[in-house]
Amino acid sequence: MKKIIAVVYNAVAQESQPDELDVLDQVAAVSKALTDLDFNPVSVPCGLDLEHFKRDLTTLRPEAVFNLVESLEGEGRLIHVVPYLLDSLGIPYTGCPADAIYLTSHKTAAKERMRQAGLPTPDWIGPYQAGMAVQSRALVHLKKGVTDGPWIIKSLWEHGSLGLEKENIITAPPDRLGSLLEKAAQGLGRACFAEAFINGREFNLSLLGDGKEVRVLPPAEIRFLNFGQDEPKIVGYRAKWCPEAYEYQHTLRSFDFSETDRELLSRLSDLALSCWDLFSLAGFARVDFRVDDNKAPHILEVNANPCISPDAGFTAALDRAGISYTTAIARIMDAVIRAGE
Repeated sequence: MKKIIAVVYNAVAQESQPDELDVLDQVAAVSKALTDLDFNPVSVPCGLDLEHFKRDLTTLRPEAVFNLVESLEGEGRLIHVVPYLLDSLGIPYTGCPADAIYLTSHKTAAKERMRQAGLPTPDWIGPYQAGMAVQSRALVHLKKGVTDGPWIIKSLWEHGSLGLEKENIITAPPDRLGSLLEKAAQGLGRACFAEAFINGREFNLSLLGDGKEVRVLPPAEIRFLNFGQDEPKIVGYRAKWCPEAYEYQHTLRSFDFSETDRELLSRLSDLALSCWDLFSLAGFARVDFRVDDNKAPHILEVNANPCISPDAGFTAALDRAGISYTTAIARIMDAVIRAGE
């Protein structure tokens, strides 16, 4: 009898935003790969009714869960709830453990962990939680000479570049950012922070592990084509999810580099592996970087549950590495099997 694998994902509605609906493409792609690997995949949506979700799993009795949950009812801050629940039920699941998902999802907590470990990440101020005072302890992370920015205001929890656009880039002294963060929080999941904006090149490095070893996939650079000299270059929501937008049409992924980038790419690979070890990642993950004009890398964030839809950057990196999607899913499943041994 084929082993049942529950493909668990955040329940979405027809009126959901494109970044949320994308999970359905992931479910379809993963389910096909699992079928090709002779598993029996069963898709299981999950919302905030966790008791109902537990009953579904208890009835199904899966061998393991392929975890594709990115949020619950649109709340990215709840991304860790399902993994913790699976831990309590004793059901093995793919990808990163619950602690890693929680810590990397809380972006300033992740940045603090990186800074403590000596890994380079841009300075920041905050976070600001709606209804609470701005925490001042992050001010100690400002390097000498940092004054008026520029800063980019980001959601503390949400991924998919939610609310992230060029309008979020501001110039202001640190002591004035509190009121600006308070105003911005309402449109950024009610929690946000200000990060020093690195006006440079952007890279994504995906990692694939099988429970025994981890491989850094070919690095990708995000190329900003025909942007004005003073136009901020960021991969915002429009660049990711709005095909009709200028940013979407002129923001391209490239795996082609010159020999002069060899040393930089090696450094980025080492840093990605350091993040894998620091946060105890597993299965698959992605690390996003900015590189400034002095070729100094800065870790923007660690995504412990990146999108793996057919048109996602992770899948493109697999293709560049000569690894089929089905082979990648097999390795991710191997990590679950090894963890249970």
